[in-house]
This record gives sequence, structure tokens and C-alpha cells, in this order.
Amino acid sequence: MRVIETLLPGVLIIEPKVFGDQRGFFQETFQLERYRQCGIDLPFVQDNHSRSGRGVLRGLHFQRARPQGKLVSVSRGVVYDVAVDIDPQSPTCGQFVGVELSDENHRQLWVPPGYAHGFCVLSEVADFQYKCTDYYQPEDEGGLLWNDPEVGIPWPIVDPQLSAKDRVNPLLRDLLAAEAR
Repeated sequence: MRVIETLLPGVLIIEPKVFGDQRGFFQETFQLERYRQCGIDLPFVQDNHSRSGRGVLRGLHFQRARPQGKLVSVSRGVVYDVAVDIDPQSPTCGQFVGVELSDENHRQLWVPPGYAHGFCVLSEVADFQYKCTDYYQPEDEGGLLWNDPEVGIPWPIVDPQLSAKDRVNPLLRDLLAAEAR
């Protein structure tokens, strides 16, 4: 497995080994000791699977008091996946990492606790999996506006399909001001 460090502390792109032949392929999507060796040593307590159509954008989400680390991957289709540093004490606060994840490149993204996360679907359909280090708590969920101009994510879609909640998420500066209170 190849591990690629990004400009954000702790955010990793992982390229698992894929063994293929005329029958198809095999890959380990998680192996405790191997992932621990690359710095992912938090226990996973919940696995999620979402399916979305072309043009859907989910995010940017996080949990406030009980942040989740997420190991994300795509088993069908293609997404552009993003992690944003929202820690006001971090020198990279407001910066992001974006990576294409697909059923062909088999890449994973490790998003440590404390980052905002989201993705948009580039294929007709995408099945998206994520292993989480804490349980989802709806009352603890927060969001960052997907197209905050100060963050400047170059989403590869125009006019995404958003949830009502994601349309009204705050800008980073407003989020940080509210969290400081």
C-alpha cells in the first residue's frame, strides 16, 4: 500500500494494493496493523454507505464535540472528495485537500477528526463508503458552506444538487467566530 501525505496535517491519500487478473480484482480495504503503521490508529465504530447521482454534493460536514475521523472510498463511480482544515489554531486553517476517488483508482482518503468533509459525484451514480471513529450525532453536526470563496475549492461541477441544510451552511469566518464564543 502506498501512503501519500498531503499539505494538511494527518490527511492521507492511500493507494491500497490491488491484485487483478481476467476474473476481476481483490484488495484489502482495511487491515488494522497496516493502517496503524501509517498513523491511522483510532478505533472505527461505524461504517456508512451512501449512494448519490451525478451532480450531488454532500458537505462540507463535521461534528463539533465528538469529531469523527473518516476513512473514505468509492466502490462504484467517481467522486471529487474534499477535506478542509477548520481548526482556528492550525497554520493550515481554511486550506483544503481535494482528490478524485473512484472504483478504478481504488484510492482512499483518511480525514482525521476535526476536519470538514464533503464530496461531489462525477459519474452517473457513486457508492461511497466511510469508516468512522465516532458515532454520528445529529445534534452535534456542523457544516461549512461548500462554495466559501475564502476556502476556494475548485469543485468540478456546476450547479450541484444540495440538501436544504447544505445550502445555508456558514462561511468559514462566521463558523470560526461562532465557535470562538
